[in-house]
Amino acid sequence: MDNEPAHDSGDARPILTRFGTGTARLTLNNPRRKNAISLEMAARIVDFCDEVERDDTIGAVVVDAVGDYFCSGADTRDLAASSANASSPEAVARTSAIYESFVRVGTLPVPSISVVTGGAVGAGLNLALATDLMIVTPDAELDSGFLARGIHPGGGHLSLLGRAVGWSETIAMAGFGRSLTGKEAADRGLAYACAAAADVAALVDQLVVAATADPELTRRVLRSARLELGPPAISWSSALEVERGVQMWSMSRKGESSWSSRGPKTE
Repeated sequence: MDNEPAHDSGDARPILTRFGTGTARLTLNNPRRKNAISLEMAARIVDFCDEVERDDTIGAVVVDAVGDYFCSGADTRDLAASSANASSPEAVARTSAIYESFVRVGTLPVPSISVVTGGAVGAGLNLALATDLMIVTPDAELDSGFLARGIHPGGGHLSLLGRAVGWSETIAMAGFGRSLTGKEAADRGLAYACAAAADVAALVDQLVVAATADPELTRRVLRSARLELGPPAISWSSALEVERGVQMWSMSRKGESSWSSRGPKTE
């Protein structure tokens, strides 16, 4: 079936894509590093979004990952390189490239679903929140993660959290470092649904049926929804700018070597 999740088949490509009948699937394929987003992966995500935009037969997008962990955030090797001189144009460009990957997912012309197993941290949580619906497994851990790494949130993280769960839960996660299980995330409205791993594929299949039956109508519905319901309290593009400078400052306080001792282990 078009919506069956991808499995690790030894494919070395960092991003796997599949275009089926009405559905496009984007699969993170960096399981040795818990699918941390590298610059190459970010570029491939943007390429995928370009293809979805051009293909008007696509009515829904599914974002998932190979392995047992959705995404541990931005690749710490890129973060370390940026932290060495966070004010440099190169560092800003690297950070902006990661931002661009989930911004493009979040502005796709069709509704999107992320499937989060294991966990999503930092930029990985941003990617999941960028989709329109998040499906989680009960034991998945959703973690803002920026405090643990000693840096300010980036990529519009506060706005993405805020539009899903409001002020208190946003501060609990981003300001106090509280994480949520998949079940808690669904109970609080951060995730659309919580399902056992064995049931996720069937749930996704059910969700995309109507959207993929009439992609032209689906695209118009999503466009109207964005016009009527609006962006976060400030626009996402403004949130990026608010957070970008402060995140780069927070990264500049850190030495490159410190990245090896912070954040989730990826190997």
